[in-house]
Amino acid sequence: MSTPLIKLCGMRRREDIEAANAVLPDLVGFILSPGYRRSVALSDALALIEELDPRIAHVGVFVDEPIEAVARFTHAFDFDGGDAARTVMVQLHGNEDDFYIERLRHAMAYPGWMGIPIIKAFTVRSREDVARAEASAADYVLLDNGTGTGEAFDWSLLEGVARPYFLAGGLGPDNVADAIARLHPFGVDMSSGIETDGWKDPAKMRAAVRAVRDHDPTAG
Repeated sequence: MSTPLIKLCGMRRREDIEAANAVLPDLVGFILSPGYRRSVALSDALALIEELDPRIAHVGVFVDEPIEAVARFTHAFDFDGGDAARTVMVQLHGNEDDFYIERLRHAMAYPGWMGIPIIKAFTVRSREDVARAEASAADYVLLDNGTGTGEAFDWSLLEGVARPYFLAGGLGPDNVADAIARLHPFGVDMSSGIETDGWKDPAKMRAAVRAVRDHDPTAG
């Protein structure tokens, strides 16, 4: 049993990137669909990614966007050059189905490149929602309470889940270790729980990352 991957989502400012570089999560996310509090324009996200430590993967998060808009993000990177050392991923947080995912894979394809990993987020309200996530064609699934609610869902619904998953929804430095001990997720995703007054808080980011990495993976 290994330490879960850490994803910190909703990066918007250079200060957020500086804080992420200081604590080195495994992934950071950028909300690239408009209309959300943490949304950023593609051009702004690309500028921030230029400042990101290359050891941190970057994830473009989209909600029911045209496939071309998602592919535009991945096509911004030169996989024949220095960007090949980075990990680029996309996260789908809307009603995208398996047919959409397969078409997106084709749209993002590069010759000689193994492919851009896709994370599909699912809002969990019932065991049926969990079953849909387990059957998804995405490379990874993320189980959440909704889009940016900042609240946890009923974790008892995840009992017996066989597929590795990212856990999201209401996680922060005060409860992420407990969540790991109880659920043993593949990864954890934090956003509002690492903010103060709506902005990323470097101290909370540092505490959250430490809480995950200090957790004994054999405990719980």
